[in-house]
Amino acid sequence: MFEPVPTAALADASLRLGIALRTAPVELRSLQSTPPLAGPAQPVTHLGSVDVILDAIEEASPGSVLVVDNGGRRDEACVGDLLVLEAREAGLAAVVIWGLHRDTAQLREIGLPVFSLGATPFGPRRVPPAGRPMRSAALDGAEVSPADVVFADDDGVLIARADRAEELVEAALAIQRTETAQADRMRSGASLRHQLDFAGYRERQQREPDLTLRRYLVERGDAIEV
Repeated sequence: MFEPVPTAALADASLRLGIALRTAPVELRSLQSTPPLAGPAQPVTHLGSVDVILDAIEEASPGSVLVVDNGGRRDEACVGDLLVLEAREAGLAAVVIWGLHRDTAQLREIGLPVFSLGATPFGPRRVPPAGRPMRSAALDGAEVSPADVVFADDDGVLIARADRAEELVEAALAIQRTETAQADRMRSGASLRHQLDFAGYRERQQREPDLTLRRYLVERGDAIEV
């Protein structure tokens, strides 16, 4: 299992390491405040019936994140309280829906993190076709497969390849430690400008207009998470 880290730190780590992350659209929001979480992706494409979602839950390992692709539809909900309760009881870490949910009050009571485009009272409106479940999902343009790891918190949802996730998490944790130390020093009276020698940077930039703060900090051997 991967250690949960803030998605903001993961995003910074991906830029530092040059490792691509897929980002869910910003419209996909958490139903309630959600601390950082992480888990193997358990994707499924909704076809109009709950059976494919139940099948995905049945096959999911504890700690997985159920990702349900309902095509971003705004005229129906594909997940409600019973499915989310089923996912919680099966040990899943969260449910991510590219579409709508319903039973909002009950979902808040259940407490399992749910990310969606919003709520509607209506359930599925289609007659489901026969066929095998599709073990893939897309959050708009962000493809999700069983070979991925999902990271999520109040800032959004990120998808990483499982074989690069550990490297990303290690870098993100290092960034988080640096920023936490910076914040602690700020609370003790050392402003961020003082910590970064911002006055020295501005003085040097007068002589070197192309100098960036990031390069200045790297040359000083200081933190660059600003």
